[in-house]
Amino acid sequence: MRSTPKVAIVMGSDSDLPIVQKAIEMLETFGVEREVRVISAHRTPKMLDDFVLKIAEKEIEVIIAAAGKAAHLPGVLAAKTLIPVIGLPMKSSTLDGLDSLLSIVQMPKGMPVATVAINGSENAALLAIQILALKYPYLAEKLASYRDAMAREVHEKDEIVRKNFM
Repeated sequence: MRSTPKVAIVMGSDSDLPIVQKAIEMLETFGVEREVRVISAHRTPKMLDDFVLKIAEKEIEVIIAAAGKAAHLPGVLAAKTLIPVIGLPMKSSTLDGLDSLLSIVQMPKGMPVATVAINGSENAALLAIQILALKYPYLAEKLASYRDAMAREVHEKDEIVRKNFM
């Protein structure tokens, strides 16, 4: 059994990297190992097949798949593996990412892809961490601390606003 959790982040184009970088940083914050790849479901199907064949060997436990426009990458990955796939719809110039979002969430029965908001890379990473926390209890503790810190930040901001407007 692997002692360190591992997530693969696959993007259809390197133009997705500025958004995907936030997911990479979130995984690093939680100490989750990651492999980052650029693989197109349409332009490099052989590369995609090779990647899927090596998933078990690399002990990848969750995949985050970032894709724009037709956004087939998450669905194709979900069809080729049994590990959880999280779709990260990318904002595109055509329809502001709505095309990507709809392509990812409208998967046929039997091929689920969890999906986060358009450009929601931090939430994609956090969802991957939540999935991994089922196997790695220390991640659940880190998630609880992360949420506590978010709550404290909101309380602090509330205090500032209340003092300024009362």
